[in-house]
Amino acid sequence: MTQHTQQPDPPPSSPARPEMPFRTLLYRFIFFDWLFRDVSAARNLFERHAALQHNKYMSRYLPVYLRRWSIMATFDFGLGFLFERGLQATVLSACFFTWWCMTLVGMVVIFVCWVFLTFGRLS
Repeated sequence: MTQHTQQPDPPPSSPARPEMPFRTLLYRFIFFDWLFRDVSAARNLFERHAALQHNKYMSRYLPVYLRRWSIMATFDFGLGFLFERGLQATVLSACFFTWWCMTLVGMVVIFVCWVFLTFGRLS
């Protein structure tokens, strides 16, 4: 005699979006270009104005990215200092100091974008 057991129905799945790949999530965590629209790709004056207004609104998130980049710059400088002074590994310290310089340039770009979009008279 076989006994049939009834399997409980799975809970109804919510209509959630598919999970984002980690690579994409990391890119969006570090870089901010995905937040903005290309104003030069607008076909007419109304689309250009809408894209510019969208970019001005999204500029409110640039200080968050500036904070993230400053943490990365501090981390890179600290590791460069540790490898140079503590471990005498000059090649590794040069790599981290190079990344620190690149991070500082990125911070300047983020700051200038934020200033122009927040305080500039673009329209």
